[in-house]
Amino acid sequence: MSGKSAVLATDLSTASETMVESETGLNCLSRIGVDRIHLVTVVPSNVHSGMPGIDFEKRRKRGLRRYRSTIEAAGFDVETHVVRGTPHRRINGIAGAVGADLILVGSRGKSPLENRVIGSTARNLARTTVVPLLVDRIERGVDDPETVRRHLFKRTLFATDFSENAERAFETFEYLRHATEEVTLVHVRSPKDDTGDEGDVEARLGELGDRLDEWGLEARTDVRRGDLAAEILAAEREHEPSTLLLGSRGRSRLRRLLLGSVSEEVVVNATGNVFLVPPPRSA
Repeated sequence: MSGKSAVLATDLSTASETMVESETGLNCLSRIGVDRIHLVTVVPSNVHSGMPGIDFEKRRKRGLRRYRSTIEAAGFDVETHVVRGTPHRRINGIAGAVGADLILVGSRGKSPLENRVIGSTARNLARTTVVPLLVDRIERGVDDPETVRRHLFKRTLFATDFSENAERAFETFEYLRHATEEVTLVHVRSPKDDTGDEGDVEARLGELGDRLDEWGLEARTDVRRGDLAAEILAAEREHEPSTLLLGSRGRSRLRRLLLGSVSEEVVVNATGNVFLVPPPRSA
């Protein structure tokens, strides 16, 4: 595998610390070929180091030094980036500038940087990212949170509608397979979509299963009917994968903002990790 780079976005919260210090998670990144990590923190425009009673700069430097040391000890090259602005826009900008292969962000976690919530950043990234986005789910409502799923990709649930971008998402198994053992292939039949009869659907899932078998991955299939997002989330609850993998259809910006999308709903409401693969930048 050629070396890959990842943008790891942190808001210096307890949840971010959990994500960074997850030895299993870092090992999973290494196994899929990541050898360089760009550690990014975004300072909101309305936060200033001179604000009364708040020493953001020292806390930020101390946190980033600790995170960098942890990641370097795990064998990665690390670069740190401290930027000011809107989190998801700046994270996307850095990912594009450094040619990152994926973005990794925690699912929740209140930041010391004046009420920034990493969960909202994950949601905005789901709408706008142009590189694969990995949302690492962290426990909520506890003082000392853990990652919800210990492994990132060991048990992967792949949701497909047999579209071109679903195929693009499936192709990520070429490198995910090095950290994956079993895959559940899920297709949801929507009354609005013509994806053939159930026998045809099973055959198409079987073809995907054969491709996974060539990589030594155990595969099973699950065909459902109903609302796309609701059924994908129901399949996740039933199968309890480490990560849910799906492609984003890449709707227009206005339509995404007004109506949301299946991928955004899954990112927001999934129990475990989500790996979202967007369409090519030109799509």
